[in-house]
Amino acid sequence: MNLKLSEVVSGIEPVSEQWRQKAREYMKNLAMPQDSLGELLTLAEQLAAIKRSLKPSVSHKTVVTMAGDHGVVAEGVSAYPQEVTPQMVYNFVSGGAAINVLAAAAGARVIVVDMGVAADLSSLVEEGKIISCKIGYGTKNFARGPAMTREEAVQALEAGIFIAGKLAGEGAELLATGDMGIGNTTPSSAILAVFSGKPVQEVTGRGTGLDDEGLQNKIRVIRQALEINRPDPADPVDVLAKVGGYEIGGIAGLILGAAYHRIPVLIDGFISSAGALLAKHLAPLSLDYMIAAHQSMEPGHQFMLQELGLKALLNLNLRLGEGTGAALAMNIVEASCRIIGQMSTFDDAGVSKKL
Repeated sequence: MNLKLSEVVSGIEPVSEQWRQKAREYMKNLAMPQDSLGELLTLAEQLAAIKRSLKPSVSHKTVVTMAGDHGVVAEGVSAYPQEVTPQMVYNFVSGGAAINVLAAAAGARVIVVDMGVAADLSSLVEEGKIISCKIGYGTKNFARGPAMTREEAVQALEAGIFIAGKLAGEGAELLATGDMGIGNTTPSSAILAVFSGKPVQEVTGRGTGLDDEGLQNKIRVIRQALEINRPDPADPVDVLAKVGGYEIGGIAGLILGAAYHRIPVLIDGFISSAGALLAKHLAPLSLDYMIAAHQSMEPGHQFMLQELGLKALLNLNLRLGEGTGAALAMNIVEASCRIIGQMSTFDDAGVSKKL
């Protein structure tokens, strides 16, 4: 069943505070000094609240890498040419990319979704190697007008919702967001500028390695886009349509769908967090299902995490995307499940409690 955006937004339930409290009280009796595993315990409480269980499971893990191109690359905002996007999709399919290696280390599978790559990937779709939710062959150049229509923005969000529902039906217990798309730090910075109100120069970084001149051009392009399009921060769909990307909309929809199906979702880096900002503004309750995997080297990412009110699990100076940081954090999430689900209590272990 293809769920509509409005159904999902209205259908997201709060996580169970009753189960969060049960988890907190239960873990006070685990055979260790109280709170000695720090953030792992906070994470275990969140998972218990999401799963409504003292034995939450995240064994079935999936990274969803959304791919799409951006018309704004015509403005020289990326150090890499646009043809890298489909080339990397083929690398994902062949298993040779960083996300393949790191997801395998976490025991997770990788699903690649064509949201709007500016190339014909139909052969990969026919072979069952990727999923096509293709809306167009790249967005329009948002320095000259809107990136997409409002209808296309909703279509991107609902595609992400569809993918989440499909994976939920296959038994996924933990999802992770990933991205691929040359130029996608530019719309991500624009989205952050809109929602945070911060100056463009504060939220814009070098992406894949722009020099000083390239960075100044990127800042100029984003400012121009915001002046021309005037996205409305009170209307997240308008923000996505005016200055977003197909894959960013897909990520936002995936997060909303995960929350609707009560599945925790790891948020990767800068581009994924742009999707998370859209999801938060569409459905504030979706935040309770999000876990920030890491803090990216992209300077605006710290502001995104602040806007989301999330604390990253890792800080490893990553800036690749693809879902790599989220894949790395998966074992931490699973470890927190095992702490609450498998550790002995003081009584079980015959260990004396604190005097």
